[in-house]
Amino acid sequence: MAKTKSESKYKDIGGQAVMEGVMMQSPTSESVAIAVRRPNGKIVVTCERRIPLSKKHPWMGLPIIRGCVNMVTMLSMGMKTLDKSTQMLGIMEEEPTKFEKWLAEKLGANIDKIVMAVAMVLAVALSLLLFVALPTGAATLAGMATDSRLVINLIAGITRIAILILYIWAVAFMPDIKRTFMYHGAEHKTVYCNEAELPLTPENAKQFSRLHPRCGTAFLFLVMFISILIGSVADQLIYLLFGVEKMGFFLRFGRSLLLLPIVTGVSYEALKGLAHAGDGLLVRALRWPGMKLQLLTTREPDEKMLEVAIAAMKAAKAGAAHYKENLDPGVYVYREGDSGEENENAGAEQEAAAPQDGEKDGVSA
Repeated sequence: MAKTKSESKYKDIGGQAVMEGVMMQSPTSESVAIAVRRPNGKIVVTCERRIPLSKKHPWMGLPIIRGCVNMVTMLSMGMKTLDKSTQMLGIMEEEPTKFEKWLAEKLGANIDKIVMAVAMVLAVALSLLLFVALPTGAATLAGMATDSRLVINLIAGITRIAILILYIWAVAFMPDIKRTFMYHGAEHKTVYCNEAELPLTPENAKQFSRLHPRCGTAFLFLVMFISILIGSVADQLIYLLFGVEKMGFFLRFGRSLLLLPIVTGVSYEALKGLAHAGDGLLVRALRWPGMKLQLLTTREPDEKMLEVAIAAMKAAKAGAAHYKENLDPGVYVYREGDSGEENENAGAEQEAAAPQDGEKDGVSA
């Protein structure tokens, strides 16, 4: 009998949506897989081994610390994954400008690496502006009207959440972002299907919800909510230790930056705790805001998108050493620098050499 969603088992495997595809990461097989659907309809997949930093440096796996490490790792890996997925699509890239060539020559780096570094810097700067500077400004203004540290931090938290919702709502009007949100939904449905130990097929995956409690969107909400509580405690400690009753903008901004690792670490532990905590009434109530926020960051996927997410899941589970042996029909290995036409020819060879449907050993959790 097929397992229902309530009978699903926790498995620490998940991923993210990318450009016309999905990335899946499996800590068990220490692998990261990316699958995309090219304009010609072919699905290409790649998988590489990724050893967790906590395995190299055990202290990075300690509670609270692992949340900070995970945030930095996911930010870096997320940017690299988006860049990789764009390459895998096989779309001809624009010729670098003279300035880009000059910059690459002076810095002695590849154009793609320079663009990625600039994009990361801009992303961090935009995040600090939207989710630290603006809420800090709102809190500073609120401090002129009230002495309640809880109210002041509540205003800052509400401002962060409002900015997040407005930002997601606005970018969702972009066609490419809308399709990425659909792949985000495909990723969640596939993760649910794997957790339920059902065969990984579009028919099985599509029955599940597109909202998942371990989603990064839920993590963002937890960060903003927990920042209210930790910020209030920190303000009280600053008052007791240094006698500062009301903080100005720059002091509050600095305090927010210093607390960010603590807030991130506590939020990560809360997210993992809720994921392990079953499905009781209190747990569902605590998950509810983050789950509802996913209504903005996910869309219902079509079956073709589910096929891509399933290809990524199967590759991640098989691992970097064996994923090529477990390709479904219509799924091909991505080769660095290949064009769509070249990959199609390579895929035809794989298809001819692959066993027929009845001979394949299906991959399941």
